[in-house]
Amino acid sequence: MLKVVADEAARLGMPVYIIGGWVRDIMLGRKSKDIDIVAVGSGIELATRVAESLNRVNELKIFKNFGTAMLKYRNWELEFVGARKESYRSDSRKPIVEDGSLDDDMKRRDFTINALAISLNKDDFGQVIDPFGGLADLERKLIRTPLDPDITYSDDPLRMMRAVRFSSQLNFEIDTVSFEAIRRNAGRLAIVSIERIMDEFNKIMLSPIPGEGIRKLRASGLLKEFFPELDAMHGVEVVNGKAHKDNFYHTLMVLDNLAKHTDDLWLRWAALMHDIAKPATRRFDEENGWTFHGHEFLGAKMTAKIFKRLKLPLNEKLKYVQQLVLLHLRPIALTESIVTDSAVRRLLFEAGDVIDDLMLLCEADITSGNPEKVKKYLKNFENVRKKLKEIEEKDRLRNWQPPVTGEDIMRAFALSPCREVGLIKTAIREAILEGEIKNNREEALALMGREGEKLGLQFREKIN
Repeated sequence: MLKVVADEAARLGMPVYIIGGWVRDIMLGRKSKDIDIVAVGSGIELATRVAESLNRVNELKIFKNFGTAMLKYRNWELEFVGARKESYRSDSRKPIVEDGSLDDDMKRRDFTINALAISLNKDDFGQVIDPFGGLADLERKLIRTPLDPDITYSDDPLRMMRAVRFSSQLNFEIDTVSFEAIRRNAGRLAIVSIERIMDEFNKIMLSPIPGEGIRKLRASGLLKEFFPELDAMHGVEVVNGKAHKDNFYHTLMVLDNLAKHTDDLWLRWAALMHDIAKPATRRFDEENGWTFHGHEFLGAKMTAKIFKRLKLPLNEKLKYVQQLVLLHLRPIALTESIVTDSAVRRLLFEAGDVIDDLMLLCEADITSGNPEKVKKYLKNFENVRKKLKEIEEKDRLRNWQPPVTGEDIMRAFALSPCREVGLIKTAIREAILEGEIKNNREEALALMGREGEKLGLQFREKIN
């Protein structure tokens, strides 16, 4: 495939190179299927010739406005572009683009580790071109800009988010000079769309140790620019010698604990949001010390507002995160007392299909510095899990649907929608959750009759 690219470029008299992320990943031993091809000439013309040669014209997409073309070939995606140079206006991260040389193209790259190229030209095929010391930075595990970082970040402020993202994904450090430039330019993030910011943030959230990236976002001043509620969790208040824990660092510990067990983005978001309302609910009194009463309820409400502002999904993903935030204290409460069948039934009833994810979140929430305390809590969670399995197998309460519906009740007693229907439905539900009757239609119908009699109702139609 690359030989075809090289041959067609040679026929056009057009120098051609692989550049950027694919080169970086090859050097790091990481798999990558996306290859960026830079031609010193028309990238679209070269892409068209390559597509014809590979009999893949139908797989070619051309973006004339951007001067780029995308070609899918087997499991590969090749993006073709002509070498270019860029200049920026202060109020936009969208550059003014002109044709340029390979040198111009490499200077516009965000980081030295992405400013690497491999020649596909006959005279020096396979040669690595490294004008800014990117190979050395790969060895040192360092994120650094090719040019003056103040200019690089001010021109395109999204690069600051990308610096943290690459640092988090690759476990690299950000060069000190570069990091200080991010601090100075953090306010420039205001000209970047929230969608682009969140695309980078979610990649940080999916990195192996997401907490490390978020710590850097806060230390650099970037976090408060787009996520002030999370930034506000940082810090410890002391009253009469009593301090609460730093909820920002606790949250990141929970997130990192969870990340060891799941790559689910929205479960990770639940970890990030589970204590988001603690600053707003923080209270101190001499008898109880620091309390955060109701932070799970306010947190679920805040989650909806935050998702809306950050342009995150407002569909079942939001509902899923809200449900986990709302319920995150429930399994922990079970570990601190005798686990009754009734309490387990209620948890299964309210959690439904998210029960397994809820348990993962709650286990990740154990962040005590006391190893014995952690061991004790994890042992208690094993007991809760065992009880959940037993009750679920016996009572089938996950995603519970009432065995007797409101329509059944109205038909049986010839009622219209009214208070009595709700009372009977509630009585049936509570009886099942308390274990007074089994979760089946026969016992529920019998209870319906008894409850109707208590309310002075008479059967009008037999319900089977």
